[in-house]
Amino acid sequence: MTITAAADGSALGNPGPAGWAWYVNDDCWRAGGWPHGTNNQGELMAVLDLFRSTAHLPGEDLHILCDSQYVINSVTKWMPGWKRKGWRKSDGKPVLNVELLKEIDQELRGRKYTFEWVRGHAGHDLNEAADERARAAATSYQQGVAVRQGPGFGTTAERPGEAQRPSAAPAPVTPVMAPATLPPAPARPGQQEFFGHAGGFEEPDLFSELEEETTPAPGTDASPEAIVEALERELLRPETRADLGRTGVLLHPDFTEIGSSGRIWTRDAMMLELEESPEGPIELELLGADRLGESTVLLTYRSYTRTGTTLRSSLWVREGAQWRLRFHQGTPEV
Repeated sequence: MTITAAADGSALGNPGPAGWAWYVNDDCWRAGGWPHGTNNQGELMAVLDLFRSTAHLPGEDLHILCDSQYVINSVTKWMPGWKRKGWRKSDGKPVLNVELLKEIDQELRGRKYTFEWVRGHAGHDLNEAADERARAAATSYQQGVAVRQGPGFGTTAERPGEAQRPSAAPAPVTPVMAPATLPPAPARPGQQEFFGHAGGFEEPDLFSELEEETTPAPGTDASPEAIVEALERELLRPETRADLGRTGVLLHPDFTEIGSSGRIWTRDAMMLELEESPEGPIELELLGADRLGESTVLLTYRSYTRTGTTLRSSLWVREGAQWRLRFHQGTPEV
């Protein structure tokens, strides 16, 4: 028998009130959270609790649906290398969320499992159900009300000798997050980048093995200029910037940004920064959309955020049926 479950996390503000949830069906799910955490911490905690809640079924295959490439790659690709380096990244810096990852590593032993990436907010029933419950948990912490923890796998969801806590408290398996696990502080006004912010971190070659799926362009009869404008607007949405699977499709492998702070961003550094700190919504005022060639479009526009306005240019190129962002630059207006 295979247990199929979706695992998801949510953070209101990222970091902010955070929730996590896994979902098999309406009679089998669990959720929890913290007053302050990140989206990635919620995603990891959902996976960790799913393994713990099914520990009494070690012979069952576990099929985990997850919309976070960060979580999938952390567990299935990067963790062995991190462990060999003493839980440090290739640049020598400590691995983020290391305590959660160490606990997941313990739970994996002797288990049969597979991960499947699913696009978030795309109508997948199990993913939507997990997302709804994770967001509800985060909202409960934001509002200071009791969290609906769910039935789990019945009484077997409790670990041996562990009593279920009242629903107003965080889930019993929730670890305490050390301050070092939180993402970098937001940029100072005037230093806002296109997606990320000044003072972020880089992880070389993290996403070189991501599957680059080709998705149909929006509007089969739309002009290249209209398609590119729609994709640019999509990239400015927080839910897109927090989705590694989607940004991995939309950003060209050779993507470069010269940020408004003067920092040069690579695709890998940008993708990781986006998922950790997707920032709030950005409004776009289109100034121009110029076709420079059959497969190249230059967008110029003004963006509006709470820190001010910035003049921006984006160069999009078409590869097959997919338009991808190759270069971006922003200059604050004064």
